[in-house]
Amino acid sequence: MPKGRGSNLKDRELYEELREEGASKEKAARISNAAASQGRKTVGRRGAKAENYDDRTVPELRKRAKELGLKGYSGKKKSELVAMIRNH
Repeated sequence: MPKGRGSNLKDRELYEELREEGASKEKAARISNAAASQGRKTVGRRGAKAENYDDRTVPELRKRAKELGLKGYSGKKKSELVAMIRNH
């Protein structure tokens, strides 16, 4: 759980589950808070609408990394970019 921010988590159980599955702290907190406020069913329906990262080109992946504010993506191979974006 993020230090000093634990009280901001609205669904600690889901947060811990997502962290165990490998989600970043930011992503787990975002999903668990959305699920708590809007319902897990609603949040779950939103998923799976984005194009698969493996199907995107390297320039598209670099653009996405930039949008996410990631650093050090310019010299990465496609597989490294995909991993970096998924694990941010």
